[in-house]
Amino acid sequence: MARILIVDDEKKIRHILSIMLKLKGYHVQEAENGKQALMRLEKESFDVIITDLRMPEMDGFQLLEQVKSSDSPIPVIVITAYATIESAVEAMKKGAVDYITKPFEEEQIILAVEKAIGLSKIIQENIDLKRKLKKLSKNKEIVCVSAAMQQVMDLALKVASKADTTVLITGESGTGKEVVARFIHDNSPRKNGRFVALNCAAITDTLVESTLFGHEKGAFTGADRSKQGVFEYASGGTLFLDEIGDLPLEAQAKLLRALQEKTIQRVGGNESIPVDVRVICATNQDLEKLVERGDFRQDLYFRINVFPIHIPPLRERKEAIIPLAEFFVRKFLECDSSEQLMTDGAKRILKQYSWPGNIRELANTIERASILAGLPPITSEHLSFLQKQNLGPPQKGFKLPEEGINLEELEKDLIRQALEMTGKNQSAAAKLLGLTRSKFRTRLKQLEENN
Repeated sequence: MARILIVDDEKKIRHILSIMLKLKGYHVQEAENGKQALMRLEKESFDVIITDLRMPEMDGFQLLEQVKSSDSPIPVIVITAYATIESAVEAMKKGAVDYITKPFEEEQIILAVEKAIGLSKIIQENIDLKRKLKKLSKNKEIVCVSAAMQQVMDLALKVASKADTTVLITGESGTGKEVVARFIHDNSPRKNGRFVALNCAAITDTLVESTLFGHEKGAFTGADRSKQGVFEYASGGTLFLDEIGDLPLEAQAKLLRALQEKTIQRVGGNESIPVDVRVICATNQDLEKLVERGDFRQDLYFRINVFPIHIPPLRERKEAIIPLAEFFVRKFLECDSSEQLMTDGAKRILKQYSWPGNIRELANTIERASILAGLPPITSEHLSFLQKQNLGPPQKGFKLPEEGINLEELEKDLIRQALEMTGKNQSAAAKLLGLTRSKFRTRLKQLEENN
């Protein structure tokens, strides 16, 4: 139950308030003036303070100022027998949540206290959030310098405590979806369990069901022993299904059943096996469009989209480019943050680039530049390769050279550049070229076979 501190130099008033509040189940402590109240606050924590204004040694205004300037501000309700418009305005300006005149009604006090307790919970949640984000920025590989990423991590922290809530993380390839998923796991009641990541796009259609749910011995050719799937292996922890949009329709139906029933059946088996796992899904595709085309089940989409988190691309949070780049410089060159990490010219090149591969591409770029530099600072010369990468759309007025163009060589060069720009991420490279991932992989394979 909430703890309340009553501050008043009149013993009778303290006694009346104490009885009122104790009858409602609150824990109550008393202080004769502001100075005594501060001494109590040093030793104990309270959710609400009720204070008189006129008191010896330290009055209510002085106490209010001290409380509001502390690291953990507590909601303060002011009561006074000398009510004036001026004192009411001053009290509210100094941060009082309510202003009540004596004599007061019990209902007035109880309603004011209930409102203050609600505010106290919000204040504490914000303090906890800031503390966790501060700790995160120091100890984890997440750089929260933009308002957009602060909002993302705020949502991630809120859902982390809900151990069973399914989360859908969306965003372009390379934005850090798995990093956010791991953060949710690390801050959840499941943090002592396994975090199991599975890229759905990397599994062949014939092995999807076995990978997810496992198989019994003899279930298919080559199944010489029983094997757990990722659902069983992650039980008690978190299962991260990346690129969920690439999951075949047949497997989608079985995934939906597993999520709803919290049980699975191995391939070739009849036993229903209970699983206790939180599922976090991620995709760089528009699932709503996939649903419209019939490539993704609508019921599964609703089931995994319980708590959506969208990570904006790096180009929409340009203020994060340099802090992220400096983070990677420190990581790859193992240098002190007090050193000059990059020259102004290098920073200018990084800011002007569009980053289609997002943070993954930025990390790969800085790693390459760090190898070239050897020691800080990274200069524009070390990033000259970035200036040469330009895969923009064909310019108007483009003319064919007289000797003609080898289309296969041109296509091969475009694919090579796309892979280089995106750190060899095929999904991002496909998107850059306006192709589906499957078409990109097919064309890449054909070009490799023709070499």
